[in-house]
Amino acid sequence: TNIHSVVQVRLVMKAHSFVRENVPRVLSSVKDKSGTVPIPRISQYLYFLFAPTLIYRDNYPRNPTTRWSYVATKFAQVLGSLFYAYYIFVRLCIPLFQNSSQETLNLRGLVLCIFNSILPGVLIFFLVFFAFLHCWLNAFAEMLRFADRMFYK
Repeated sequence: TNIHSVVQVRLVMKAHSFVRENVPRVLSSVKDKSGTVPIPRISQYLYFLFAPTLIYRDNYPRNPTTRWSYVATKFAQVLGSLFYAYYIFVRLCIPLFQNSSQETLNLRGLVLCIFNSILPGVLIFFLVFFAFLHCWLNAFAEMLRFADRMFYK
């Protein structure tokens, strides 16, 4: 259910950007009584839905080709991150909580359990961010030939 919430927030943010960019253009063309109303095509909106950006534009810079080896590398990194997170979870988290479930619950045991799970939790947190924000989104940017990856430079 958490992933659904994240997807819904992303779609709401994209819808807000789409409306914010297009409503003023439509209203100004209606106010000027020009013959054509600048409504975006469905293909532009669909590209925006899958592109790794939250800022709507009618056209984005595009690469001429897709580097499929780059896409395969990024998906391999996602799989590697998932396997590494699984390894951390199995080797560091599960034994910790199995041992704590056999003992009686006291403050000392709870504090030790929390402090012993901080490092594995942070490692898994970083792996998830790396896998999604760096690998997954860059793979989809490459497949969509999205060339505007140097936005902040």
